[in-house]
Parts: sequence; C-alpha cells; structure tokens
Amino acid sequence: MTQPPAPQTPTPERRYEHDDEVSLVDLAVILVRRWKAMAVIFIVVVALAVVFALMQTARYEYTSLYSVAEYTNDNGQRVGVESPASVVAKAENLYLGQATRKLLEKHELESLPFNVSVSNPNNTLLLQLDSEAVEENQPLVSELHQQIIDSLQQDQAQLVERRHESLERQLASAKQALESAQQSDSPSAAELIATYYSRISDIEGQLNELHEGEVTQHAVQSLEPKGSNKKLIIALGIVFGVMLAIMGVVLTQFVRLVYEKMHHNSE
Repeated sequence: MTQPPAPQTPTPERRYEHDDEVSLVDLAVILVRRWKAMAVIFIVVVALAVVFALMQTARYEYTSLYSVAEYTNDNGQRVGVESPASVVAKAENLYLGQATRKLLEKHELESLPFNVSVSNPNNTLLLQLDSEAVEENQPLVSELHQQIIDSLQQDQAQLVERRHESLERQLASAKQALESAQQSDSPSAAELIATYYSRISDIEGQLNELHEGEVTQHAVQSLEPKGSNKKLIIALGIVFGVMLAIMGVVLTQFVRLVYEKMHHNSE
C-alpha cells in the first residue's frame, strides 16, 4: 500500500514570506501597540498647526469708491463724461504707477506690502479701489488710494470744464437762433420758436445736471479679516495629524520588516 507523502516542513524562506502578509487585524494590533508613537506624531503636527495659525496676522480689505463725473444726455440717461472702462484703464496704467512711485520715495520703501486692484462695479458709474493689508498698513493704503483719486479728479475736472464750455456754446447758439426766429415774419417762425425753446430748456437741464466726480467711500476697512482662517488651519492640522500619525506608524513597521528580511537573507 502506497504511503501518503510526508508533509514537507516549510523552509525558512516560505515561513518568512507567510509572515510578511499583514491583515487588517495585524494592522490594528500594530497601531494599538504603537499608540505612544502615534500620540507623539499627532501632538507635534497639531502643535505646529497651532503655532502657524497664531503667527498669521489678520489682513483686512480696504475699499475706496469714486463716483465718476456725470451728466444727463439728450435721452435723459445719466452717463459719465467718460466711460467707466476708460477711467479704470487710466487708473491702472497711468495713475497707479505714478502714485506708487511717489509713495515709495516719500516713505523710503523698496516695495509696498499690498496691491491695489481697480474695477468698475456692473451697471454703475463707480470706480472701486481694493487693497488687502494688515491694520498697521492702513495709513499707506489710505494715502495711495487718495493720490490715485486726486489724479482722477483733476483729469475729470478738465473734462467737466470742457463739457460745460461746450454746453454754454450750444446754449448761446440756441438763444441767438431763438432771437432770430422771434424777429422773423416767416410762417414757420412759431414752430421754430417752440423748437428753440425746447432746445434751450434741454441744454440748461444738462448744465444743471452736470456733476463733477466725488469720493463716496475712502479706504473703508472690511468688517471681517480676509485670508486664512485660524480655526480652519487648526482643524486641518488635526486632520493631518491623525493621517500622519497612522502613516508614520505603518511606515515604521514597513521599514522594520524590510530590515529584518535583509538581515535574515544575509545570514
């Protein structure tokens, strides 16, 4: 009768390969045994997050609003003496650079610790200047915004003056035409007189509705700080602390197994 083959004793290499397999239970055991290392990693990561959060200086947004010089056109619509897009382009490409250089020279600075963005809110005749800075830089923000607005006001004052002179010439011409019509014996004189009266009234209305630009808000600080939230940074630190603690223990176990296998193979 044929005897069944005797069971083979696993070689050391096979036993070692079997030992290399790590189940979820084994992983849980490893984490429980190395809870002290996990706690150390977690505390270090959270402590670093807290320190980083406390080092963050609160930054606020400072906003200035300038109402563009405007008048009422023949259709009764309020329009700017120049388009808001043109005002934004001048502020960005001309006045901002000039004002920045003056401010740097005045305060002997190499660069400004903040930027200025220029925009035109939709469907408005407003120019908006925004800067994000810490509270201690508020005077610099205020001064820079004011210099930009002053340059805009000077430029727009000239446009308003030219517009005023143009309307005055039109008014004088309409009044002269009215006088001529009043002295005329033409059958259409009455109709012309009514037309000129209406024209004179329109021009006088445009003159009365011609307004220079004005500052409606100057470097007003936002109610809430901008940028990173300290609570969010700490919360992320806790999440990453848990992840890195687990990964650190697993990586340590992996390195230990690799070392043991290399040491075993060298024997």
